[in-house]
Amino acid sequence: MRLSRRDFLELVLAAGAAGGAGLPRRGLAEAPKGRDWQGIPEGFYDTPPKGNVHLLHFSDIHGQLKPVYFREPNVNLGLHDFRGKPPLLVGEALLEHYRLERWRPQAHAFTYLDFEAAAEAYGRVGGAAHLATAVRRMRAERPGALLLDSGDTWHGSGPALWSEGQAMADFQKRLGVDACTGHWEFIYGDRRVEELVAELEGAGTEFLAQNVLDRDWLEPIFKGYTLHERNGVPVAVVGQAFPFTPIANPRYKIPQWTMGHRLDRLQQQVDQARQEGAQVVVLLSHAGMLTDMAYARRLRGVDVILGGHTHDPVPAPEVVEDAEGGRTLVANSGSNGKFLSVLDLEVRNGRVRDFHYRNLPIFADALPPDAEMQSLVEAAYAPYQERLSEVVGEVDGLLYRRGNFNGTFDEILARALLEGRDAEVAFTPGFRWGPSVLPGPVTFEDVMAQTCSTYSETTRTELTGEQIRAVLEDVANSIFNPDPLLHRGGDMVRTAGLRYAIDPTRKMGERISDLEIGGEPVDPKRKYVVASWADVQQPQDGPQAWDVLAEYFRSRGTVHVDRPYVPTLKGVDRSNPGLERLA
Repeated sequence: MRLSRRDFLELVLAAGAAGGAGLPRRGLAEAPKGRDWQGIPEGFYDTPPKGNVHLLHFSDIHGQLKPVYFREPNVNLGLHDFRGKPPLLVGEALLEHYRLERWRPQAHAFTYLDFEAAAEAYGRVGGAAHLATAVRRMRAERPGALLLDSGDTWHGSGPALWSEGQAMADFQKRLGVDACTGHWEFIYGDRRVEELVAELEGAGTEFLAQNVLDRDWLEPIFKGYTLHERNGVPVAVVGQAFPFTPIANPRYKIPQWTMGHRLDRLQQQVDQARQEGAQVVVLLSHAGMLTDMAYARRLRGVDVILGGHTHDPVPAPEVVEDAEGGRTLVANSGSNGKFLSVLDLEVRNGRVRDFHYRNLPIFADALPPDAEMQSLVEAAYAPYQERLSEVVGEVDGLLYRRGNFNGTFDEILARALLEGRDAEVAFTPGFRWGPSVLPGPVTFEDVMAQTCSTYSETTRTELTGEQIRAVLEDVANSIFNPDPLLHRGGDMVRTAGLRYAIDPTRKMGERISDLEIGGEPVDPKRKYVVASWADVQQPQDGPQAWDVLAEYFRSRGTVHVDRPYVPTLKGVDRSNPGLERLA
């Protein structure tokens, strides 16, 4: 497949401009008054089918079966060779790159711009029942379409956690997912994962992860790929689970499993699928979009990479030259059920000749809920509804998490840790999961969506100033390393009680400086009391993070939302397209 960037953008823009009669829609009958966000037009979900191979894709739902709000980042720094390139674009820079118009639904879906006003106008996004309606329609128009899920599906909400992933596996079965891979799925432990995988396979959903092997024998735990014939075209789907799971999440949950990129083995899986007749090879990845693009450059014979992990919604795929001069389409479909990617391929004479793509925002007010899926959602929530619906407090501003540095929800969680665990410094992981909350009531469901996992116990320990600096350096290296194969995903660890400067352009050990605790320079040898949560090294017995956060809200009634703390940035040009509105 050899398409210039101009050809590619013209194809995407033409697909995005398609009109016609759409699905029935609720709400937003007309555009808001004044210079506000325009209404969702009739025909917004019209996506005429093209070609003969059809792929539907989503990722990183993180247990969110109900519609949510989700604010995209205003800080997602692109450095080194990644500066000014997708997916590291935010706000106005993203709109300009993809030629999207301001004040339209796509601008709200793909950017943080005027988020509160736009969220009020368009309502919530995602929701299993609304996503199911979109999937049903795309499949009806595209016989034989494959539905693919890049993982982080079983975790991220109270019902997902308390059912040990069952609520989400039931969702995948009802939706009719053909293949999936994983990351946070593994936090339930090896036995539970194997139970749910067997259940999915019995319903026709393949769990694919070529890079998950037994630590002692290096034998595969899961299938590496599957072959599907669609409209006379053999299509292979190869699965790549998150390579750093035993580092980023507790190894003790999966003690006999090892992961890693395993690119040699991945290439063997691709080659084997080709030898078995595959004319199209799709890599279903959970490694992050920058890493996926690195995969594309190193592999041969992969036509499409549909990925997840870094929650990067892109309006169009990147076209990457592979190891033998061919072309690989690389796309991510965002998170929280907010998007459904639709990729149509024209395959002739055993090769992909053309493609058409849309990353469809799932506006809950514009898509009627699928009745069967809605019943499943209600059943999943029923045992926990009273607990989840408790209003624990209120906020006078927007709560969000996503961004390279502290989000407003992280800021409050870090303060809760400082107070609840009587500490001098608080660390909270730079997780990218967790929906946004508009000003007003905060429920226990909102709290769970920011803190739930199988290892959410809080800790209270003593670290020296030098150890604190080492923590910051390690996390910064996993985010800003020039080699995308060393990226572990997530964002910078969130902090409270601590101030520092960071130069993301420097190398390991040289990025963090000017540390202060309590207004005083950090003493490298002095021990400081540090509160944190989600320890990956060993099980802990402290209070759960959700209880600490909920009690913080309960004790205050209304919580004031301040602008989140951002460390002093060095070495970063304020014109960076991944950096907007810090002042």
